Amino acid sequence: MAIYGSIPFMIAHSEVNSVGLLWLNAAETWVDIEASSSQGVVSSIVDFVKGNSQIPQQDTHWFSESGIIDTFLLLGPGPKDVMFQYAKLTGSTQLPPLFALGYHQCRWNYRDQDDVRSVDAGFDDHDIPYDVLWLDLDHTHDRKYFTWDPYKFSDPIGMLNNLTSKGRKMVTLVDPHIKRDGNYYIHKEATDKGYYVKNKENQDYEGWCWPGSSSYLDFLSPEIRDWWASKFALDQYQGSTLSLYTWNDMNEPSVFNEPEVTMPKDAKHVGGWEHRDVHNIYGMLMVMGTYKGHLMRSNGAQRPFILSRSVFVGSQRYGAVWTGDNIADWAHLQITIPMILSLSVAGLSFSGADVGGFFRNPSPELMLRWYQAGAYQPFFRAHSHHESKRREPWLFDEEYKLLMRDAIRVRYTLLPYWYTLFFENEVSGVPPMRPVWMEFPNETQTFGMNDEYMIGSCLLVKPVLEMGATSISIYFPGINEVWYDISNYKRYNGGQTVSLPVTLATIPVFQRGGTIIPKKNRIRRSSSLTYNDPYTLDIALDKSGSQANGTLYIDDFNSFQYREGNYLLLKFSFEKNVLSSKILKGPGKFKTNAWLERIVVLGLQKQPKSLTLSRKNVKSSELIFTYDENKNMLTIR
Repeated sequence: MAIYGSIPFMIAHSEVNSVGLLWLNAAETWVDIEASSSQGVVSSIVDFVKGNSQIPQQDTHWFSESGIIDTFLLLGPGPKDVMFQYAKLTGSTQLPPLFALGYHQCRWNYRDQDDVRSVDAGFDDHDIPYDVLWLDLDHTHDRKYFTWDPYKFSDPIGMLNNLTSKGRKMVTLVDPHIKRDGNYYIHKEATDKGYYVKNKENQDYEGWCWPGSSSYLDFLSPEIRDWWASKFALDQYQGSTLSLYTWNDMNEPSVFNEPEVTMPKDAKHVGGWEHRDVHNIYGMLMVMGTYKGHLMRSNGAQRPFILSRSVFVGSQRYGAVWTGDNIADWAHLQITIPMILSLSVAGLSFSGADVGGFFRNPSPELMLRWYQAGAYQPFFRAHSHHESKRREPWLFDEEYKLLMRDAIRVRYTLLPYWYTLFFENEVSGVPPMRPVWMEFPNETQTFGMNDEYMIGSCLLVKPVLEMGATSISIYFPGINEVWYDISNYKRYNGGQTVSLPVTLATIPVFQRGGTIIPKKNRIRRSSSLTYNDPYTLDIALDKSGSQANGTLYIDDFNSFQYREGNYLLLKFSFEKNVLSSKILKGPGKFKTNAWLERIVVLGLQKQPKSLTLSRKNVKSSELIFTYDENKNMLTIR
């Protein structure tokens, strides 16, 4: 069976150096990985008996079915250098619109407009923010994409406008298989123009997928991608608006009736290429066309948002990716972390997993723990199969509902930090969610970690991943670092492993000393309603209790105007009891009505006698503050 995607990229890391290797080939590729040693067998046995702990070398062997050997070696020398070089070579993730970093609610399928209205109202009734509601394939008329079921979704514009009035969006499914129906305009045009992939007899290839008998567009052709892009125009996709975005699923492509559940290798593409030569790039080329369609429909005014299941080198330029169909069990929750970290290191920084698991029914505890983990991962979406029970947060007992709501809300308070990280990611290639070793490349204790990770340089996250857990063991990296629990502000020194008690309410997250994190603490229905809300700065002082730095990026959260310099990039510095801000770049023509409302300083060892606000050409003024001696915490309002 074909896997969802292929990124033939490897990064090798030691305490001294990091290097990357890209094997640029879209054919079926096998990478054989084996542990070896520079020593012989006898020496290895002697070392084992003596208890020596030499780290084994990893050897890799690369094989592709067809194509040329086209490799790129990225020389680092550090892991962030490799990420920068990889982004310059293959492209970086474009800054997503802010709503895409919020919470997404999905199910196969919400039945009709009344169901959509009910789910949307449920979030409001229970004071749970969300940004995007998703419709799977059964929103269509007889599973024909770019259509709506005329009975279940008779007024899609009205449905979309209701969501838009609350600052929310919708995503619908658009897959690459086209139903072979002579009355379906997409199929008729594609047939007349010869736009389908051919079989070995040079006839339109027919396979079986959700609609039944289907054919597949040949996205290798720029002409066909442009035609596909035109179908997203508002006058072509009837019932769509600029607040409707797209989910490209099954784009490996999936073919149910083939032995490998994908297109046969001897299928023919434009230019005479066989499918065996280009299989791994097919899905990305589809998304490329979808991306162009979203650009064209707004005349380049809006940043697209697209989710794809199939990926290849460079897919990060066009949208987000998720890990695919998973199962509601603890093992699948646990594996989400190494999967998303691997995707992030391979350039796909906007990635996530189905919260709760796609198949089966999660227990309340599992569902809660998945929300708590997902709130600290880049793409945050709950999704489920039509045969599973409905699982909107308010369908669980009150205790669990409130804790799920807390997890979603904490995601929204941190959106300014996430948004800043994604701006930095577009520039540097360093992913927002990253392995601990990427921040602490010299600490061998971090090299094998797959259950704790960093969000940017500031937050260390260790989700609770075990059923019935009452404690967790967490390693705090950095012998000269200090870490603050963001829930109770307790301080921990780096370079040690600590066992901590946990309850159902616990999300173990720690802010690194010496950092400043921007937040917005007001709870709104959706992210767009927070645009002009005030900011809070959480300042965690370093081990000496004297210094911290951080950045905040702001733009209009939706357009490409930031690429014209219309944005604000601020640097905050705390040193010698003085907090200062400096404009690093911008603002161009950009203006914001947001302001700084609250400052929290952690690790301040002594209560100040007074605080003064000084601004250029403005008279200084005294500030009101409180100081908690037990927590060494200063709060300024």
